[in-house]
This record gives sequence, C-alpha cells and structure tokens, in this order.
Amino acid sequence: MSPIDALVRSLPDGRVLTDPDVVGSYARDRTFVEPGKPLGAVLAATREDVVTTMRWASEHRVPVVPRGAGTGLAGGATAGDGSVILSLARMTAIRELSPADEIAVVEPGVITADLDRAAREHGLMYAPDPSSYEISTIGGNLATNAGGLRCVKYGVTRDSALGLEVVLADGRVLNTGRRTMKGVTGYDLTGLFVGSEGTLGVITSATVRLRRAPAAPPATFAAEFGSLRDAGAAVSAIVAAGCQPSLMELLDRATLEAIDDWRNIGLEPATKAMLIGQSDASDSQAAIERMERLCAENGASFVAVSSSPQETEELIGLRRMAYHAKERLGACLVEDVCVPRSALPGMIGAIEDVAARHDVRIATVAHAGDGNLHPVFIFEHGTAEPPAEVWAAADEVFTKALEFGGTLTGEHGVGLLKRRWLALESGPVAEEVQRGVKAVFDPLGILNPGKAI
Repeated sequence: MSPIDALVRSLPDGRVLTDPDVVGSYARDRTFVEPGKPLGAVLAATREDVVTTMRWASEHRVPVVPRGAGTGLAGGATAGDGSVILSLARMTAIRELSPADEIAVVEPGVITADLDRAAREHGLMYAPDPSSYEISTIGGNLATNAGGLRCVKYGVTRDSALGLEVVLADGRVLNTGRRTMKGVTGYDLTGLFVGSEGTLGVITSATVRLRRAPAAPPATFAAEFGSLRDAGAAVSAIVAAGCQPSLMELLDRATLEAIDDWRNIGLEPATKAMLIGQSDASDSQAAIERMERLCAENGASFVAVSSSPQETEELIGLRRMAYHAKERLGACLVEDVCVPRSALPGMIGAIEDVAARHDVRIATVAHAGDGNLHPVFIFEHGTAEPPAEVWAAADEVFTKALEFGGTLTGEHGVGLLKRRWLALESGPVAEEVQRGVKAVFDPLGILNPGKAI
C-alpha cells in the first residue's frame, strides 16, 4: 500500500483527492509561481481530519502545505513536489459569537466578511478587512497576519487574535491564549503562530476579538492630487494633526488608469494620485472636514466628501477593485513594503524613480495611514516568471524600504517570493533563532517547507 492510499483509508470518503487535474486546482495561490506535483489534497472538514493527516504525514515524512482560499500573494500556499495539500476551506463554522464578551470562536475556513456580517447583527464588527475580505478566510488571514483598509485604526489580524487551537506537526493539539482581553501567562504562543504561514502548525480554530460597530455610518472623503508626493505629504499632515482616520488609502496614477480602463471612472488627465480617507469616530463629520482642509493645504486639486452611505461604498469599492484591475493588464509581482509613516513621501518618490530607471510598469496603492505600500510590478501575461528588469526594480524597492527603516512585508507574508531578500532585514542571529523555533515545532521539516524563513 502506498502512503497516500493509507491516508485515503484513514479519512472519511471524499476527504482525499488524488486525481492530478483536480489536485492541481488546489496547488497554487494568486501568484505566478508554478507549483510542483503534489501527491494529493485533503479537504478537511473537522479538527480530527487535520490530526489524522498530520499523524500520517509525520509517520511517512510527507510535506504538508496548509491552505485556505488560495488568495495569498506571496506564494505561501504553493505546493511542492511530493507534498500533500491540506485545505481548510470546508471548516466554516462560527462556533460561538458572544456579544457580552465581544469575542467569536471561528474555524479557519470562515470568510472574513461573513464573520464581520455575523458580528454586525449584534452591533459589533470584526475589524481586520483585507481587500480580499469577501473571498479570503480567517485561517489565511491568521497565517499571514493580514491587515486591510481599517488597520490604520484597528491594527492587523494579530491585534484581534486572542487564542488559537493548533494541530502540531505530529498531530498533537495545542491550545494557546485566552478568551479575556488581557493575559500574560507564559510566552505569547498565539502571537507566534499568527503570521507563521503554516510553518509551525495548522490552525483549526481561533478566538478573536470583536469591537463595537460605529453608531453611525462613517464619513468619507476623496482627494485628487497633481503628484504622488503631494498626496504623501497630505497623509503625513493628517496623521501629524491627530485626525485618527479609520481608513487612509492612496492610489497612484497607474492604478487609477487600470481602474479607469476597466470601469470608466472619468479619470482626469491632471490627476496623478487619489487619497481616500474615512472616519468612524463620534465626531466623524468634523474629523473628515479637518482632513479635507489638510488635503487642500497640501496641494489637492479637488476634494469631495461623500453625502450618503452609497457614495461611501462606491469610493471604498474603487479601492477594493485595484488589484483586479491590474490583473487584467498582465501578470503581477505584488509587494507590500512598510515604512515609518514619516518616510511615506520619500518611499513613494523612490518607487517612481525605480519605475522610470528600469522602464518597468509599477502601480502602487498604499494603506497610507500606517506606511504600508503595495507596489505591483506588472509584466506580460504568460511569462514563467518576472523578467530581469522587474527583479532588478524589486531589489531596489526593497533595499530602499529598508534604508528608510522599513520592512519587507507588512501583511502579505514572505511565502516563496520574498525569501531572497530576508537576510537583508533579519540578519544572522535572527535567522538562527527562527530556525531554532521552527525545529521545536516541526523537527521533521514537513510543515510548509521552504516558506516564511
């Protein structure tokens, strides 16, 4: 009996897929990275399915690649040769939602937006909201420590993760964290697993923090600028003034052109950047008016404040469609450097300079309120991997981000794509420590090998 046959016999009927064409549909994420040839895919429906799979994988020394919805942008869910894919997309239960304690206990396959909608029925909300929130899963968000549009005020996924249920590489079940708002017993294992990209264990349940939803719809503005640097300066001014936006998104000219080509938004020739800001504070209208004035003082050619929830949804929808618009133009190498907020205008200028010098199309959006930029390098569809000039441009962007005191990734994770630059940021001591942590939790090296570190 082959190892995969033993796994098929160990799990309920239909849980294990072995047809190469069907398995191939689970073998990659949204990157251009070509997967290897996995042995099969497990469609886990329960924690016990995950336990059985990991015990089998440890016994037979088979690599396991956990995955959620496959919306990742760093190659973290790309399957290698001889691996087994462990899909958690069928684990979709919201096991508990407690308005009194403002928490929810959810399985990893729950769609992010579905949790938020369930919370809002009780006057609460789930704060993290990546642009893919309608298709990405809580498990994937936890694996990459995803951020989103509201992270400028509410933080990233780690800030909402209170406790986890994790299946370790040998099949043991570990419970971390707590249900309380505070707790410092022992090491912060919850924080360790969040952002670990499936390399330390498989998350099968999470206790997450919910927050009170705003009593009234947020106030929103959109400002147009004649230069990207002016838009960056406006962001710095808004943050320095203590306006505390709940959302602050920046779109460059290349991104706006991609959206206009797709949806005909009436883009003006002089508009080189757009800033979309929002406040959900109790005095949101006054806060948004302050932001409006600061945009005008920093060179905005036009500023409009939404007058209805429908207009607000249209503006936010504009931002959320940015990546889809770029995918229509070509294959995409998506990066997500993060710099100190004060360095945002300089980093934006550096990206513009890199694009011109290498003659590479780079379309940039940013969670501007926290300095997280997404320069997207666009190249020809059908190309096996980015051409040399794209890699050269990416090298310069990452180097410049680190020179500004920034980091290689703010929320997408390292996956496969950013490993080539890790040494520039981590250094030998950090690398040695991280390898030691990996060895404690995964001594056989079977959990998502080759990713994250």
